[in-house]
Amino acid sequence: MSYDVAIIGAGVSGAMVARELSRYNIKVALVEKCSDMAMGTTKANSAIVHAGFDAMPGTLKARLNVEGTAAMPGLCETLHVPFKPIGSYVVAFSNEEVETLEELKARGEENGVPGLEILDKEAIHREEPNLSDEAVAALYAPTAGIVCPYELTIAAVENAVMNGVEFFRNFDVTAIEKNAQGNFVLKSDAGEIEAEYVVNAAGVFCDKVASLIGDDSITIIPRKGEYMLMDRAVGDKVKHTIFQCPSKMGKGVLVTPTVDGNLLVGPSAVDIDEKDDCSTTADGTNGVFKTALRSVPSLSTRDVITSFAGIRAHSTGDDFIIAPSEKDAKFINVAGIESPGLSSAPAIGLYVCDMILQDKGKVSEKADFIPGRPAPVRFRHMSAEERKALVEKNSAYGRVICRCETITEGEILDAIHAPAGAIDVDGVKRRTRAGM
Repeated sequence: MSYDVAIIGAGVSGAMVARELSRYNIKVALVEKCSDMAMGTTKANSAIVHAGFDAMPGTLKARLNVEGTAAMPGLCETLHVPFKPIGSYVVAFSNEEVETLEELKARGEENGVPGLEILDKEAIHREEPNLSDEAVAALYAPTAGIVCPYELTIAAVENAVMNGVEFFRNFDVTAIEKNAQGNFVLKSDAGEIEAEYVVNAAGVFCDKVASLIGDDSITIIPRKGEYMLMDRAVGDKVKHTIFQCPSKMGKGVLVTPTVDGNLLVGPSAVDIDEKDDCSTTADGTNGVFKTALRSVPSLSTRDVITSFAGIRAHSTGDDFIIAPSEKDAKFINVAGIESPGLSSAPAIGLYVCDMILQDKGKVSEKADFIPGRPAPVRFRHMSAEERKALVEKNSAYGRVICRCETITEGEILDAIHAPAGAIDVDGVKRRTRAGM
């Protein structure tokens, strides 16, 4: 099978690159070593759309964060993905930390982040009465928001497939060679794929994939973050995403609502050796919770319903690596995509797409490009009248399979039969929330 572009990795970055390339008359393959998209870093992160004040000015992180965040509301509306522009607070607990807020504000303004404001103690407690009394000020960023990272990725892949991209699951690339025509040949136990260009969006495995062409310039350090998810009963404990002042290891432990109405606490930040070690530990989760209590003292472990861990792809250069490999200009590394990678993903898709099109030349846009996807049925959010009308059209929507989340047989069938639909129970769960 021969393609113009093969994208390795169906996380949010690879998905956005695939969707942008699907606008054009070129043949694109998206390959993923797991059974579904969004199975790595994308599946387990803070789900925050960052405003863009944290990244150092002049970096790719800074530029693509601000551009991606600006594009996110419109993209989510087009793809029918929940997005909530709730804004964020970075909280200071001392005068010294207020100085950090001033630095972050100045940095954000240099990056082009709009609306940044430092609020005093009275203002932040008026908006967030559950914040600690020790909080003395906060940097308010109105453009920050929350999204479901795996739902966004699923939607982007579905839309890409609707526009002609071919999605290959369980395709673990074990070797990359060049053929007589000068094209790459991606090899796996599942078969081979030939492509003129390769986009390496393999997350924490980007360094391993790059090494398959002899490119050893990338070093990815797996950085584990543990989280605790709390019941919807306390989902309104805070209205904004609440950060503490950042450290060299990241943006620190946050407390935030989720788009599904829960409350999320985390993450920790520990550099590890194993790239797929998503285990949680008592020390890790206890440390996260203890730190979160500094922001919101009324949190209780009685409300925790689950814990999980994700692995961030931290690069030694502390910036995104998005560039052609020095070994081969048609092999494009999209590496080190840690926070704010989710926020930056729409802009990363455009950036990589433009890079390929400029090199390839003479590529036309599709006249029949479909920018969005049909809105998924969400029975639990419908009125009684809407439910009745839907069931009259299709009785499968009248059979509730998951009572807790009010998920119907019709929604499960939709998830299976969608473009790039679910092929296992976990895939159905991520698309519908059945079993959540």
